[in-house]
Amino acid sequence: MTAQPAPPPGSFDHRMAVYGSDDAFLAAAMPFLREGLAATAEPPPVAIAAPDKLGLLRDALGTGAKDMDFVPHTDWYTGSAANAVARGAGYLAEHAGPQGRIHLLMEPVWNGRAGRSARESAEWIRYEALANLLFAPLATTALCAYDLRTAGPAVVAAARRTHPGTGVYEDPVRIAAELDDVPLPPPPYDAEHLREPSPDGNAVRAWAAGRGLPAADAELFATSVTEAAAHLGGPLTTTLLWGEAPACVCELRSPRRVDDPLAGFVPPPTAELEPGQGLWFARQVCAYVDVRDDDAGATVRLQYA
Repeated sequence: MTAQPAPPPGSFDHRMAVYGSDDAFLAAAMPFLREGLAATAEPPPVAIAAPDKLGLLRDALGTGAKDMDFVPHTDWYTGSAANAVARGAGYLAEHAGPQGRIHLLMEPVWNGRAGRSARESAEWIRYEALANLLFAPLATTALCAYDLRTAGPAVVAAARRTHPGTGVYEDPVRIAAELDDVPLPPPPYDAEHLREPSPDGNAVRAWAAGRGLPAADAELFATSVTEAAAHLGGPLTTTLLWGEAPACVCELRSPRRVDDPLAGFVPPPTAELEPGQGLWFARQVCAYVDVRDDDAGATVRLQYA
């Protein structure tokens, strides 16, 4: 486990553990959980990990496990990085102690049937980086657990850059900007141009249904597009549509830049969306929302699944 310096009082304590065996996992996790169990002014810690790891923790903790929550990581990490932000923020609001105080052991999901794609991995690294900004006001203590047997050395090396105390930590904004410097593939030659550049929800809904999305999904996709357009504000220059269900894609081009690495990641203060929060809705619904700024303005590309 990487040695961690003590954070300033009341700040987000974002730690990282790297291991390659079950014994090494327990050696990193057990002191962390015991620290949480002994902490005052906060509820018992929560372990979010693969089911086999949860079993190891229950056995090692014995009676000390009775007050803890154990969550299979496939139940927690069920969608995009933005979904993980929403789940984390909601859990802290409902269960954490004052100022968000709680210890969370968090093992990301890496070893699905096909593994994470390079794109999925990049979005997770973005989440790990931006978590340092999103949760900065909270006194939450998180230990992100990385198993070399499933995550692999390249992912671990990238994740080290997102955790303070690893010796290679970098500015989260710089990491997000680096990810956004990767050019998007060009739209296909047969992408459909909407007659009116500013997207009409009915037109997008009808197009998505025609490409095979069920009615409820077509509605969600159309709403995501119109919410993202509202976030950009003002008239758009181009709206393009392409793909087949479920991977329907819409690209919006605006003369206005976004210029905010946290755009669409910050949870709204209330259930009602306010002006400028449309990208939050879009990120919660779509598998991918890519934002690229350049001298001509912004390109926002939404892919439903």
